[in-house]
Amino acid sequence: MRVLIVEDEPLMAEAIRDGLRLEAIAADIAGDGSTALELLSINRYDIAILDRDIPAPSGDEVARRIVESGTGMPILMLTAADRLDDKASGFELGADDYLTKPFELRELVLRLRALDRRRAEARPPVRELAGLRVDPFRREVYRDGRYVALTRKQFAVLEVLVAAEGGVISAEELLERAWDENADPFTNAVRITVSALRKRLGEPWLIATVPGVGYRISTEAGAPAAPRRHA
Repeated sequence: MRVLIVEDEPLMAEAIRDGLRLEAIAADIAGDGSTALELLSINRYDIAILDRDIPAPSGDEVARRIVESGTGMPILMLTAADRLDDKASGFELGADDYLTKPFELRELVLRLRALDRRRAEARPPVRELAGLRVDPFRREVYRDGRYVALTRKQFAVLEVLVAAEGGVISAEELLERAWDENADPFTNAVRITVSALRKRLGEPWLIATVPGVGYRISTEAGAPAAPRRHA
């Protein structure tokens, strides 16, 4: 999952971002409405965490623009106001959820997971493919009933690949979906992470490399992945 944090208090924004990274959720930060709209125009996010009280354009205006874009991206609004009227107006603007400051990071994570589940309600919360069972809420992975311990980044990459249901995902898309805007587009982090993930999942290899295109989960029983020296 990749989210956009729109928050004008730098320490709070950074604390949220760092906390989400521990939950394998990639996050970018925008300190004002203009930056938020710019990032939304060039990146694809799953959810926007939006403070209503930000420098122009306001959080309300950013929410309106998101709704008008037709992407269906969920909005979780943050505010210091806890009056019912404030919450009601936020929902009228298109917010999907509301969290009053101060809040516990754990609650934010649970709400984000719930929004992500609702966003793709046709997809089961626990994914199963080619003998893999991926539970995003418990951050657990099993292969043929065997528990597989993964790092946060490996889990994030596997989530994207499994969600594609055997479709090919490019290295660029993996970088966009599992990392954040600070990731170097010329980095070999994707190749290294996929290679390590492939080894963690074990043989027969499940992650195949499609030369010049990207990666996919091999849904054919026993289908080999690319040679080990390549990711």
